[in-house]
Amino acid sequence: MRAASRVFAGLGTTIFTTMSALAAEHGAINLGQGFPDDEGPDDIRAVAARAIMDGPNQYPPMMGMPALRQAVAAANRRFYGLDIDWQSEVMVTSGATEALADCLMGLLNPGDEAILIEPAYDSYRPIIEAVGAKVVTVALEPPHWSLPLQALEAAFSDRTKLILLNTPMNPTGKVFARAELEAIAALMIRHDAYAVCDEVYEHLVFSGAAHIPLMTLPGMRERTLRIGSAGKTFSLTGWRIGYVTGPAALLAPVAKTHQFVTFTTPPPLQLAIAWGLEQDDAYFASLAASLEAKRDRLAKGLADAGLDVLPTDGTYFISADFRALGFNGSDDDFCREITVKAKVSAIPVSAFYADPAKAPQHLARFCFCKQDAVLDEASARLKVWAKGRGA
Repeated sequence: MRAASRVFAGLGTTIFTTMSALAAEHGAINLGQGFPDDEGPDDIRAVAARAIMDGPNQYPPMMGMPALRQAVAAANRRFYGLDIDWQSEVMVTSGATEALADCLMGLLNPGDEAILIEPAYDSYRPIIEAVGAKVVTVALEPPHWSLPLQALEAAFSDRTKLILLNTPMNPTGKVFARAELEAIAALMIRHDAYAVCDEVYEHLVFSGAAHIPLMTLPGMRERTLRIGSAGKTFSLTGWRIGYVTGPAALLAPVAKTHQFVTFTTPPPLQLAIAWGLEQDDAYFASLAASLEAKRDRLAKGLADAGLDVLPTDGTYFISADFRALGFNGSDDDFCREITVKAKVSAIPVSAFYADPAKAPQHLARFCFCKQDAVLDEASARLKVWAKGRGA
């Protein structure tokens, strides 16, 4: 038999699947995979239910339902001052992962180079490599996840086609500062490169930080594709509603890719998200405030258990350094041990690097978008486990 895709056939089981299965096997609280443990806003789900009964339920326009594209354009203007043409500069996808695949396949050619900032979400690299492009990595520096500007400059070359920027960032919780974005923008202009910006956590930003889309910086409007996600904004991760915003010329090849990947996305769900994006500022503020409180709650619990907690300014995630516990194994060893013995599951941060041997080996990522009682129980279990190790 002929070999299958070199890239995808060679991939192992994702760390998220592995740790979730281990958590289920041992009855552990799963703070590894990033999804809320409730069903999302009642009012948005009610709008979707009515739309299913009322229709339409047949193929919607390939670019997405006009109502949702208009709502995305309006949200860009409302939150960031971006003037977007909903007809030619917004496209709806079946989740942000599809949006990423469409953008990368639509822009990259074999031999191009794409820059990833590590730690990076695990879907980025295989998509880039599957189209024959080369990944060039730049590693952030913990514990504050600072961007090494000299390394970034060295990563750019005349072969650089694009940089994939994730802000707010999974797994670090980093929100890129304006000065960092300006450095990226200057290098893009110098090397005539594009940016694909994964901004799915755009509304999950905490006090003291502000999300600044790269697209809003001078010279970036025509070079940037910006990806959003209803799953993160409305705690409806299973709905798989994403959207891409970008200049018409750049979006055109991405739309042609989308046409042959999913073509369309369920219209009733699109209509419900359009309604959701039109909610007043109180909804978005309460979402961020609620998650910030959960971040603080879990941070205290982890610290009480003896871990050193790293700063996080957004997303669902917080990382912690376990060396203070006297644990001398790798981050993978640590996450497996707490899953089996403490009955709490987390994700090793080294899993977000192409070469785990070059990654930090002392950090675990925990997810805090859970019910308060769940976070409290996880913290209590970790504290008991840590105390038992020191006995």
